[in-house]
Amino acid sequence: MKPVKVYTTTYCGYCDRAKSLLRRKGVAYEEIDVTGNDEMRMDLVKRSGGMRTVPQIWVGETHVGGFDDLSELDRSGELDRMLQA
Repeated sequence: MKPVKVYTTTYCGYCDRAKSLLRRKGVAYEEIDVTGNDEMRMDLVKRSGGMRTVPQIWVGETHVGGFDDLSELDRSGELDRMLQA
């Protein structure tokens, strides 16, 4: 299974929903909390192509986007294919 990274903050409901979706699927993930860390937040913005919101999620080297994007990939079955590819 490809590694999954989730950039989060402690006060983000969508972050909680994304992590919950991944846990329900049995997907291990690395959480990177950018709360109050300007350097990590700027790294996130750079890696994501300018996205400033959280969560921002990667499967392997592929930037998935936020919770809505992750949820749509799950509904379509594409998330499972991405994780296994």
